[in-house]
Amino acid sequence: MTKLLVTSEIFAKFPDVLLGIVTIHDTNNEGEYAEVMNSLRQQESRIREEFVTLQVSEHPRIVPWREAYRQFGAKPKDYPSSIENLIRRVIKGHTIPHINPLVDIYNTISLRHIMPVGGEDLDQIRGDVVLTFAGQNENAIQLLGEKEERAPRAAEVIYKDDTGAICRRWNWKEADRTKLTAKTRNAFLITEALPPVDRDLVQTVISELAAQIQQYCGGLVQAHIIDRSSPEIILR
Repeated sequence: MTKLLVTSEIFAKFPDVLLGIVTIHDTNNEGEYAEVMNSLRQQESRIREEFVTLQVSEHPRIVPWREAYRQFGAKPKDYPSSIENLIRRVIKGHTIPHINPLVDIYNTISLRHIMPVGGEDLDQIRGDVVLTFAGQNENAIQLLGEKEERAPRAAEVIYKDDTGAICRRWNWKEADRTKLTAKTRNAFLITEALPPVDRDLVQTVISELAAQIQQYCGGLVQAHIIDRSSPEIILR
């Protein structure tokens, strides 16, 4: 049995954080779907229009992440949250490339709701997945797109398993080891929320993720929410 759990120390610092998780088993993550990519392009266009007169750093769903990053010692200007980074890429005129269906789907929904969404290959996970604060002697890891391994800084928020961190600075950048690929058959996706985002929106996001994954990729797809009163779920 493999679990995903949030430590009490995280809830002590961020008591109202919510995690929406979609577990996916026996899926097909190959190919490219025109409907998904068209929807992604529509969301890119909407984001460019929405942020013509609005600063990214001032959006009410991005401000809480900038503050959270400051609280664990990361400068949001240097290390933007995944959703801030995604939006900044789009408003600079970049198009988000096709990666694989699961990534294409979660990028689309991330933009639609201006919420961070990421995913990991469950077959590459060793032991349980824990959202916690990094210790003094974390293992060095290779981040996605980087050549050299680096260890997380002490006290930053990380997801980790028995091998090491699988995502640094909460949702800033994931490890190459657990990335979703066309060969992925078992996975989990995560969206995270800090106030003012509420449980209803988290439920909407994971329901949309689950429905689209079921439609395009198939498999056994289930949605879950973690909060302070229910701090863990079973991934498989």
